[in-house]
Amino acid sequence: MTTFQDLGLSPKVLAAVTDSGYTIPTPIQAGAIPFALQRRDILGIAQTGTGKTASFVLPMLTLLEKGRARARMPRTLILEPTRELAAQVAENFEKYGKNHKLNVALLIGGVSFDEQNRKLERGADVLICTPGRLLDHCERGKLLMTGVEILVIDEADRMLDMGFIPDIERIAKMIPFTRQTLFFSATMPPEIQKLADAFLQNPERVEVSAPSSTTKTITQRLVASHGQDYEKRATLRDLIREVETDIKNAIIFCNRKKDVADLFRSLERHGFEAGALHGDMDQRSRTNMLQGFRDGNLKILVASDVAARGLDIPDVSHIFNFDVPIHAEDYVHRIGRTGRAGRSGAAYMIVTKRDSKHLDAIEKLITEKIEWHNGDLSALPPSEAGADTGRSDRRPAKGGRDRDRRKPSDRGNRHEAPAVHKIDTDAGVNQPAREPESVKTETVMAKSNAAAKKEHAPRPERQERPHPANDDHRARQNRRYHQNDDGPTPVGFGDDVPAFMLTSAALKG
Repeated sequence: MTTFQDLGLSPKVLAAVTDSGYTIPTPIQAGAIPFALQRRDILGIAQTGTGKTASFVLPMLTLLEKGRARARMPRTLILEPTRELAAQVAENFEKYGKNHKLNVALLIGGVSFDEQNRKLERGADVLICTPGRLLDHCERGKLLMTGVEILVIDEADRMLDMGFIPDIERIAKMIPFTRQTLFFSATMPPEIQKLADAFLQNPERVEVSAPSSTTKTITQRLVASHGQDYEKRATLRDLIREVETDIKNAIIFCNRKKDVADLFRSLERHGFEAGALHGDMDQRSRTNMLQGFRDGNLKILVASDVAARGLDIPDVSHIFNFDVPIHAEDYVHRIGRTGRAGRSGAAYMIVTKRDSKHLDAIEKLITEKIEWHNGDLSALPPSEAGADTGRSDRRPAKGGRDRDRRKPSDRGNRHEAPAVHKIDTDAGVNQPAREPESVKTETVMAKSNAAAKKEHAPRPERQERPHPANDDHRARQNRRYHQNDDGPTPVGFGDDVPAFMLTSAALKG
């Protein structure tokens, strides 16, 4: 059996790995580390939760023991799609590099430029950043990329989804062509393969599992629901209560940031201990929320796909997909937050009738059929408006008023004259005055006579509509008249002088 001692790592790195309690490398680590130490380009493909981060952090620490960084000229560059992933990689360097004296700079959004500039001025052996913030520093003239020896592109498929590929291409042109490139991805669609072919030179392909496969230790189930949001929220709450005894902690994924906020508030109103994590939150709030979930202070975390990639939360027991992901690959990453390092986990996905297309794409990608939990869509009871157990979730119509739910026949009477009220002196309250029967009879007869007169009235003669050709001819004549207008040119306002200008005013000498 292969151990870390067999991979060729330096004694300092091996000591840190031993102190962390690891002795046996994962398949991606055993396959990638020896080639990385030989300074070969690597194309690493492995599903999430298999230890991809350590497969490039450990050999980089060994290679960086020789040499020294210069100011504003980093020696290595690691690109990550999100702030959380970048911060997590920095934590790995701190854990495994505790016996090294390396300067690690983290460049992410939401942090002051001045603090990051101070780190760059000291010289960065390892530069970990998101593409946008890196380009900001380069455009300010604070970075020189000609000294980069190793380039790591992590979660490349996520980079593609987030639209970072043009930025990565710009960054790659700033780095010497002789660099070593380590390219890692959980899935390998054709677009990522083309990108790898452009960036890598004769790479060593390390693939430890089938692309887009799911861990066998995860129990996957589909939960049928009606399509309204309040009905899906009720289905989710019932499901959480059903499996509550087995839940240690859980992540609930939504497709949109707005849905994250709405679902978080709904769960709080119904007594669930929950937190929220999405891209519109400031960096301090995101960090505190994620750390609180790691520490066990929060049992449920409602998140967007910002939490779906690479976050190291080792013991998540349940994953709930409130929305079926639009991209099938996102399903693999979402449920990969559970069942990590050989642990068992459970993943539930709420499915409505309009989700059949995306569900088919997911099952085609993972090459397996997902079982239904308590019956499929055909077993759903009829949808009842307002039957959601959480009626507080339903919001009033715009403007704070419920919509007019009257029958069409009643809508024509909206503007009827208000009822006449009279004061009942005996009772001391206002009461509507009753119209005498004789007045009612006269009103009905008057309306009938008016309708009869209208029906027998002679219709006006139909006027002949001028032919369009005549209109065109008249328009041409008008244009010719304006062009050949030889009349006198009016001076000033002409005959239309404003009245206030005709009044006399006394001039002061």
